Amino acid sequence: MQKYEPIPDHAEITPGARVTAAEHGWKAKCLQRLVRLDLPVPKSVALPAHSVRAIAQGHAVDAAGILAAFGPEPLVSVRASPAEPEWGGPATILNVGMNAKRHLLLAETHGREAADALCVRFIQKYAIHVARLDPDMFEDIKPGKGALAEVLKLYEAETDERFPQDPARQLSDVLKSMARAWEGTSARLLRAAKGAPQDAALGLVVQDMAQGLGQGVSGSGVIQFVDSVTGARRVTGRYLGQSQGRDALAARESIYLTRDPRGPSLEELAPQVFADLARHGAVCRERLREEMQIEFTVEDGRLSVLDAVRVQRSARAGLKIAVALADDGVIDRREAVLRVEPRALSELLHHQVDPREPRDVVARGMAASPGAATGRLVFDPEAAQASAARGEDCVLVRRETAPEDIRGMHSAVAVLTERGGMTSHAAVIARGLGVPCVVGASDLRIDMRERRMTAQDGRILREGDVITIDGSRGEALAGAAAMLPPALDDSFRRLLGWADAFRDIGVRANADTPSDAETARRFDAEGIGLCRTEHMFFDEDRLIVMREMIFADTPADRAAALARLLPMQREDFAQLFGIMTGRPVCIRLFDPPLHEFLPSTREGLRELAEALDRPLSEVTRRAEALREVNPMLGMRGVRLGVVLPEIYDMQAQAIFEATIESARRGAPIVPEVMIPLVSARREVELVKTRIDAVAAMVRTRAQAQFDYRLGVMVETPRAALRAGEIAQHAAFLSFGTNDLTQMTYGLSRDDAGKFMNTYVQQGVYPEDPFHILDVDGVGELLLTGATRGRETRPDLTLSICGEHGGSPESIDFCRRAGFDYVSCSPYRVPMARLAAAHLAIRSSGESRNSDYIPLA
Repeated sequence: MQKYEPIPDHAEITPGARVTAAEHGWKAKCLQRLVRLDLPVPKSVALPAHSVRAIAQGHAVDAAGILAAFGPEPLVSVRASPAEPEWGGPATILNVGMNAKRHLLLAETHGREAADALCVRFIQKYAIHVARLDPDMFEDIKPGKGALAEVLKLYEAETDERFPQDPARQLSDVLKSMARAWEGTSARLLRAAKGAPQDAALGLVVQDMAQGLGQGVSGSGVIQFVDSVTGARRVTGRYLGQSQGRDALAARESIYLTRDPRGPSLEELAPQVFADLARHGAVCRERLREEMQIEFTVEDGRLSVLDAVRVQRSARAGLKIAVALADDGVIDRREAVLRVEPRALSELLHHQVDPREPRDVVARGMAASPGAATGRLVFDPEAAQASAARGEDCVLVRRETAPEDIRGMHSAVAVLTERGGMTSHAAVIARGLGVPCVVGASDLRIDMRERRMTAQDGRILREGDVITIDGSRGEALAGAAAMLPPALDDSFRRLLGWADAFRDIGVRANADTPSDAETARRFDAEGIGLCRTEHMFFDEDRLIVMREMIFADTPADRAAALARLLPMQREDFAQLFGIMTGRPVCIRLFDPPLHEFLPSTREGLRELAEALDRPLSEVTRRAEALREVNPMLGMRGVRLGVVLPEIYDMQAQAIFEATIESARRGAPIVPEVMIPLVSARREVELVKTRIDAVAAMVRTRAQAQFDYRLGVMVETPRAALRAGEIAQHAAFLSFGTNDLTQMTYGLSRDDAGKFMNTYVQQGVYPEDPFHILDVDGVGELLLTGATRGRETRPDLTLSICGEHGGSPESIDFCRRAGFDYVSCSPYRVPMARLAAAHLAIRSSGESRNSDYIPLA
């Protein structure tokens, strides 16, 4: 067995030193890589985590031994080096070792003013971070003559001792202070919020000071070679003369790096330094396989690289960088795919609020549908439609949305609701439409009568006021925010093309309208996995016919009303088939309870009575009779098809006639007809018999042949348990995880948001089961249904088409369970394609990403 020598209490960072990210932290490991690349890194010493932990517990530290590595009269900085960069850490302390003797030497080499400035800076940092003095004490001290004497006087007055002159004591005190700060309660809580474990370790790096002050060209800065927001190749950063650390980023008087007409630049001031930085950046990009931000110091024309960290980037920049690195051969396509987080893609598909601009937040809620949009406030769907007719963008605000609001949601550029959760009506529909949406903004007070809303800070916004909805962050902003456009460029398309080459599960889209289908096609969905036909009936010209059908007194009257809907449905399906050009289309037969198509207000019922030429009392009585105590468990889904079979007959005829029409146009298709909310085999038998009869009738009338596939949407626990016998009459089973989760848990997905956060926080559920698939409970039903279904019918097609279909966790489950495809809203298709590729690459064991370093 291979043995390693014990890690010393401290070690100089050299190319061959045993430095690991786990023990010494990411900064120490990164510095070693820079040293290996022969970059001009000042001498550095790393203290491992076990040494830092011992220091925090009161053990002595060999400060003199550490300083011996830096020669006589050393001046050093101390930097935090946690195992993961996002965990943060204590602030960097510069100029440790500064004392009266070192001050005199610096005055000779750098001038008295520079020496005084360095000394003042160190004393203030030491006083605040080591002696724990109040930072406000030093606010009134102005730089310049007399400042040094003033800070020394303040220090001595507050501590009752002279400022320590021994560099070893200074370093020992700084190391103890940083180690103990890391172990403090506040620091632990902050780390935990960032995902750090309880025992997260800290390494420390002691580095020779490279002074940014001197007689010649001297200063400090940071430089990177890509734009953090767009990912475009561009030199950005700042440089500040006569400065240290990252002062340049905060200082107004800092100068540009490249030549710029707005002011002086480092490239003009020190062309060789700039050229060296560009060369070092290129080396880092090629050898570290990443775009790096370099922190540097120039002292009398000599360049030092103090650190290099991974460039912070937006999602759009991250994708563009990954593709560019692959194009240049720095990484391969597999690694480029893995470097882009699937959930980050949602930022690229929509407009986004520019992160560089200020935000005036008036309300916060759940980020239910990504993207951002600006419009004038409206408080009902009719106002939204009127606004859209005038060509004005509007934001629809509701306490919560209902099915009859869908036309208003189509007309609005964004939606904001006071109530609801991630699977509420507003959230689900908005995601399907690709409309930014914030739900559950409970700090709002909405007054529908006065048509206004009051923010938590007391501000009142009225109808017509302009707001911006940021559905990616769950915020409503006052006024029109600065926006970034969608990033559906060549890099986006190529990366997803590479992802498709790796993934091993199909991805379809849930699409209810031609617009949805076009979006799905644009995002390269492999077909439509769920077309909810009820959404086609809310248009004004169809809604009145739908209501006539509902109020029909006899099957003949009902059939007559449905006959008027038939050509509309046929055209709907023909358009979908044409858009998908031969790709599979799965059409779910009518599902919701009929009362959803009736008005809910007395004024609406009066208008309906006039339209139907019936007494208001009769209309009201019939509407009340249709209302159910628990409509989600009542007369809906296949139950409508059994009790009112004329509805499914009409839809089947429309599907088959559109199929024939599509074939005649040169785009043959085998439609998939899906029966919703099944719980018994006999339901499938009854519906299948009638649909087969309709198919035979259409073939005879048209003198044309076609095939179709009949399947079942598994949304009830009993359907999952009896999937074996149901599969006798079904070519496919598509699991509707929205209703299946609702019925398995006995939770209302529209109301669970009121208490779900409490349940998750108290550990009742690990996650919101409507947001993340419950693989233990609901997942067991999926596996049971899949196993029993394929025991009966080995060629049975399996899929999920609920809201979970686009989440990486659900895709992982479906891949392992042997499902054929997942289906999700059109705007989640890119995320699903990329997530499926990630899972396939990692499960194949072919990922060559193991040597990739998270360089902060």
